[in-house]
Amino acid sequence: MMNNTVKKVSALLIAATFIFNSLSLTAQERTISDEAKLKFDDVLSLLKTRYVDTVNLNVLVEDAIKGMMKDLDPHSEYYTAEEYEKMNEPLQGNFEGIGVQFNITRDTIVVQSPISGGPSEKLGIRSGDKIVKVEGKSVAGIKITNNDVIKKLRGDKGTTVNVSIYRRGVKDLIEYAIVRDKIPIFSVDASYMLTPEIGYIKVNRFAETTMDEFRAGLDKLKSKNMKHLVLDLRGNSGGYLKTSIELSDEFLKDREMIVYTEGVTSPKRDYIATTRGAFEQGKLVVLIDEGSASASEIVSGAVQDWDRGLLIGRRSFGKGLVQGPFRLRDNSWLKITTARYYTPTGRCIQRSYEEGIDEYRKEDERRVASGELFHQDSIKVADSLKYYTPNNRVVFGGGGIMPDIFMPLDTSENSRFLTEIYAQGILNDFVNEYIDEKRQEFAGLYPDFETFDKKFVVDKKLFDEFLVYADKNLAEKSKADSITVVDDDGEDVKVPNTKVAGDKTPEQIKEEGIKTSGAHIKNRIKAYVARTLWQTEAFFRIINQVSPEVQKAIKVINDKTFEEMKIANK
Repeated sequence: MMNNTVKKVSALLIAATFIFNSLSLTAQERTISDEAKLKFDDVLSLLKTRYVDTVNLNVLVEDAIKGMMKDLDPHSEYYTAEEYEKMNEPLQGNFEGIGVQFNITRDTIVVQSPISGGPSEKLGIRSGDKIVKVEGKSVAGIKITNNDVIKKLRGDKGTTVNVSIYRRGVKDLIEYAIVRDKIPIFSVDASYMLTPEIGYIKVNRFAETTMDEFRAGLDKLKSKNMKHLVLDLRGNSGGYLKTSIELSDEFLKDREMIVYTEGVTSPKRDYIATTRGAFEQGKLVVLIDEGSASASEIVSGAVQDWDRGLLIGRRSFGKGLVQGPFRLRDNSWLKITTARYYTPTGRCIQRSYEEGIDEYRKEDERRVASGELFHQDSIKVADSLKYYTPNNRVVFGGGGIMPDIFMPLDTSENSRFLTEIYAQGILNDFVNEYIDEKRQEFAGLYPDFETFDKKFVVDKKLFDEFLVYADKNLAEKSKADSITVVDDDGEDVKVPNTKVAGDKTPEQIKEEGIKTSGAHIKNRIKAYVARTLWQTEAFFRIINQVSPEVQKAIKVINDKTFEEMKIANK
């Protein structure tokens, strides 16, 4: 399905600390700084002593800083200490809590899966368990939200939270005292063999732990005699600059430039590949799309500029600005742009923000309206933005990385029915309840993923069960004026409930949806079941079987495309 928003994930690209110290400023900087501070102090003083109502000066100062950031570039921002800590958490690679992935199904917290190695898994908490009490207080049937669950279950390492769990087949509630611990956040979703010779690795962010995870995955694939690799960076919105450089280094030869950065106050700095690359030979395909940004574009640009591999997908996001985080005296932070980065051929892939930040953030809408996501010839690039690789291939700058092979966004399976069941979480809820009933039976039928993949089929009986479930739950949820959904940042937000338009009945919507989206729904049911039983990698192993981009990658590796497009197979 098409995601109508390009997820904006703030990337911490350079570690830095900013301490106000007048000795570090030049005389000119001190003068400018003193004049500005005096004027700002005058305004605050007048508001405090003369304004008609009581004002909160701290709030005014924070609003003023945010206003200044808006007049700079789209990626310079101000964060309170709490906001910065929350933003930084995914890139640091862990948080502290009980270690479960969960969903809220029928107003009940349902464990989707315990996180491997976390405290819940060690205690025997399993997929399908329902958390009905926390610290003796009911959390079922109270319209609990995702944020509520996080507040109740997350906490400092070493602290204890008491939960009561309902498990199918067990008469009484099971009581657990869970000692919170560091919980890993994985940045590599999957690493497995697509074919006997082609490996696949999915990287979802560039975090502190990414390279350890990537190398472990690569070693696993090499042990299975992998010769070629598909690196999936679709939807990867970036992260640490250092990590993107290390990942690029795995593919490039010694002394090849990976990227360079430069700004008015930042001298040019080159980042060069070393001798340590673990995959410098073999065909390499990198998958990108409109959600691939920043660090993803550094890797993609380096691979493309050195003719090292083929890029398949759609034009990437277009973020070529380097940010540095600077801590202020109250532990709030400024994340400000310090330089632009350039690919080895000299491309700056930052797209224009001259029309203002509001317009800049409407890029996803523009790409849909222009037809770019569906037709490659809708992308207009000036001749002045052409660059040439060592093999004399043309590559383009000026706003994102252009893939070598364009793959249109596939909307052929979209329908109003599919939109409804995704928006209201019905597909996921159905699978959770289905697995809850079938868990013991499945343990005997499918001892491993390979057996499951070969034998499990979403047949007519199971699909009909889903349609009955969807009918019932869509009818129930349609009564509400609004529903709670989870946005791209994991926050609960209330949105107007989607009503069926008057031109078609619910039954007509469903029938059209079955015809158009039936195959997609069946694939996702199987993928969700696999994820519940074998975690995230199993999900990708199912959906990639029908992914046009992944199947295209397999095809071009096996045919003569690399040779025809002058791509090195070192």
